Amino acid sequence: MGSRHLTIGLSLTATWRKGTRPLDEADAEASRKGTIGFNVELAKMAENAKLDFVFKPDFTGGPPSGAGQRSRTDKPASPENAAVGLDPLLMLAAVSQETDKIGLVTTASTTFNPPYQVARQLQSLNWMSNGRAGWNIVTSMDGAQNFSDEPLPSPEARYRRAAEFTDVVRDLWNSNQFGGDAAPIDHRGEFFSVRGPLAIPAHPAGRIPLFQAGASDAGRDFAASVADAIFGAIPDLAAGIELRGDLRRRAAQKGRSPDDIRVLPGLYFFLARTREEARELHRLGHAHLGREKRVESVRSIIGLDIGEMDDDDRVMASFLPDPQTPVRSRTHADLLRRFIAENEPTVEELLARPEVVGSAHWVSVGTVDDVIQDIVTWHEAGAIDGFISLPGGSWGSMQLFFEELMPRLSEMGLFRKEYEGSSLGAHLGIG
Repeated sequence: MGSRHLTIGLSLTATWRKGTRPLDEADAEASRKGTIGFNVELAKMAENAKLDFVFKPDFTGGPPSGAGQRSRTDKPASPENAAVGLDPLLMLAAVSQETDKIGLVTTASTTFNPPYQVARQLQSLNWMSNGRAGWNIVTSMDGAQNFSDEPLPSPEARYRRAAEFTDVVRDLWNSNQFGGDAAPIDHRGEFFSVRGPLAIPAHPAGRIPLFQAGASDAGRDFAASVADAIFGAIPDLAAGIELRGDLRRRAAQKGRSPDDIRVLPGLYFFLARTREEARELHRLGHAHLGREKRVESVRSIIGLDIGEMDDDDRVMASFLPDPQTPVRSRTHADLLRRFIAENEPTVEELLARPEVVGSAHWVSVGTVDDVIQDIVTWHEAGAIDGFISLPGGSWGSMQLFFEELMPRLSEMGLFRKEYEGSSLGAHLGIG
């Protein structure tokens, strides 16, 4: 795997708030500090642990199910509102003023924004944070109704637009170099006509790192072309090995070094002092999803109805609908179809899958030792270059991650003990 340490970020979403359970310290913290203060607190915790970056996702179609509801305290500054709500770039601009070194990765859609605006906003965040900005490039799976009456373009069209959009943004960043002359880019393409130059110069820290979150064939090809890291949907070890190997091959085919791209799955962890406590956290986190909801989830992901089958019946590969059936997320559909084709699981096994219960992320449940062993196993197997931390179950689970798990990774030589630079590019080792 080489000597490069793991790349680790923290998602600024209240993932521990899923499920039905009593109020805990996280709710009290969010209510006391308010939405911005709460996110600043999380970012400071991540910076104290020397993480590479914090990451703020976005949902242009509206908040995910349950995200917009108020907490049981009925106060607006709840963890749910902290999860989505505010514009991610504005949120991270506030965080930038309260932190010093941790990277700030915001999300911006190439489907619903003009490239000049995104280029200017990201470079502004880069200056506000002294070189710590990063861009998570998304093509968006929904939300068209909030921007026009036009339907969402096909995935192929969205990725063609994303490729041109990214080229324009990078050209704009390069059009106004710090201490040099600015020059128009005079771009004319399939989707955009942009004269330039950008009104704000590039930051001396270097280029803004690019992240990408698609794992479909088109998404992989795009990521291999431009991304420094991909936020992969990887529910198991085999999927991680396959995705990372494929991306490295594609990067090489495009003239890049395979090491230029990092695979960073979401690590949805449920940490506790004992395995029994951790398993209970996980159970509570998904207790609200009864059999009917899980069956409906399978139907919505891949178009397969298993509602009349018994739990011990096997779901055969031959049951799968035509792979060209329209789906909301090709990434999630491909993951679930592959699992069924390779394993022909029982209905009970299928309904327990991460994709079905609302997450295609890697899930690890147990003590600090257990989760560290999972991380080491995946790293040594070549499935990951790092991960995005998604604390599950409770505030205490996240505290164990920062106070015990991260120091252990540093002691093992898998992660840094101190920052060596102050920009996101420096943390990632890129110019």
